Amino acid sequence: MKGFYRQKKKQARGTRAKSKSSKPTKSLDMKDGFCDEEQALRQFDMNMAYGPCLGITRVARLERAQRLGLEPPKQIQHLLKGENVKVECLLDGRV
Repeated sequence: MKGFYRQKKKQARGTRAKSKSSKPTKSLDMKDGFCDEEQALRQFDMNMAYGPCLGITRVARLERAQRLGLEPPKQIQHLLKGENVKVECLLDGRV
């Protein structure tokens, strides 16, 4: 039965443990100091009831949801018509 179970090697004494890097990780936290409008758009991006958000703009996703009768919030439509709105979804470029 000796060959059946995998054997573990003994660790050598005096080896140093690898230090973890102290790089700050990017947070996908929804409340990183964004205004209420951006918060609403981020909630829209994360709501899977309106379909996937990757590879499609927010406007196209909103129109698709309306065509399918999913009734997205009217606030999102008004926000997307504004000028200072990021067109791509929250996860664009991160995944």
